[in-house]
Amino acid sequence: MSFAGTAARALCAAALLAASAYAASAQTLTLREALARALAVSPRLSAADRDIGIASGQRLQAGALLNPELSYEQDNSFGAGAYRGTRAAETTLQISQAFEWFGKRDARVAAGQAGVRAAEVQRQAVRLEVLSETAIAFVTVLAAQRRIQILDDQVAALDRLTPLLRRRVEAGASSPAETGRAEVASALVRADRERVKATFASARRELAVLTGDSSAKFASVSGRFEAIGQPPSFQSVMTAIDANPQLARWTAVFAQRNAELLLARLKPYPDVRVGAGWRHFNDTKDDAVRLSVSVPIPVFDQNQGNILSAQESLAKTEAERKANRNALLIVAGRAYDSLQGSLRELSVLREIAIPKAQEAADEIAQGYSAGRFTLLEVLDAQASVAQARLREQEALQNIHVAVATIEGLVGRPFTLARETTR
Repeated sequence: MSFAGTAARALCAAALLAASAYAASAQTLTLREALARALAVSPRLSAADRDIGIASGQRLQAGALLNPELSYEQDNSFGAGAYRGTRAAETTLQISQAFEWFGKRDARVAAGQAGVRAAEVQRQAVRLEVLSETAIAFVTVLAAQRRIQILDDQVAALDRLTPLLRRRVEAGASSPAETGRAEVASALVRADRERVKATFASARRELAVLTGDSSAKFASVSGRFEAIGQPPSFQSVMTAIDANPQLARWTAVFAQRNAELLLARLKPYPDVRVGAGWRHFNDTKDDAVRLSVSVPIPVFDQNQGNILSAQESLAKTEAERKANRNALLIVAGRAYDSLQGSLRELSVLREIAIPKAQEAADEIAQGYSAGRFTLLEVLDAQASVAQARLREQEALQNIHVAVATIEGLVGRPFTLARETTR
């Protein structure tokens, strides 16, 4: 094959790779795709699955019976006189088995079963946390995209103003210094846009990590902020939190610790070991059966320390559950208050600030051409519109972050009911 043909093939391959890389980088990620990827690759969920496996192994081991014991004994051998060598030896081969009484094995199995249930519920809690974190990261990326678009629009508006400003300067209607003022305003907006782009890149990388990539393979996210309405009462949120897996887990933990306390109380009760064996007498060549029964006497160790520890651990469960619930209520309260405040803020922005700012900006832009307004007033009006729109996006972001936080706590969609008109 000629060098030219080889080079052509290499160029084609490079072009295909470049096209594939561009397509991968240009793809758009939706919220549904992000959540599905996060659930599929989350190491926290994998660790929670392993915890279930560990607890399952412990439950399996808890139900195992005690192993029998095989023993060999030789008496009256290797002594002096009549006991020299093994002529008078007595050889015993015995098998013995310990039997647990008073429900000890059942208590171990119950503790193991409760441990499995606690691990399963904990996995549900981790799943909700992964979904909530991914949704918040997605909303953060989407909001950053919207802010970049708003700043792009503001830069475009300032760029459209430049030709008109130059014509006014050439006609002597404006000072040349106004051109520099407009350029400064445009540069400041561009600087703000670069800062938002850095925030966007950071948020994009965080979302990529949550969805299983070390770097973002998507160029943007696709989504829209849903219609905003009124949230349910905080009382309904508090009621729903009681079903949160983090709190439901304590029911299983209580059952596990209760079984452990029962096991600690049963431990002092002795197990019975029964043995049966065969004994051979070398001097008479006779054989005999050997039977044995042994029971430990719980005189010194009655497991009092472990019983006290298990009692305190059981009593601690309710306090831990209350502390966990209080922590969840604090997080839910902050999210709910942020949601309420952002909803009120959004209402003011959409009903008053944005329409009035846009109306004033349009009027000043038209009046500027007729010489009725100064450049400073034009720039100020455009900045007011941009700031109002940026505040709107910030409020929308805060609303949806709060909703995602509450959904992660209540474990179900948190719907904002639309207001009805009367």
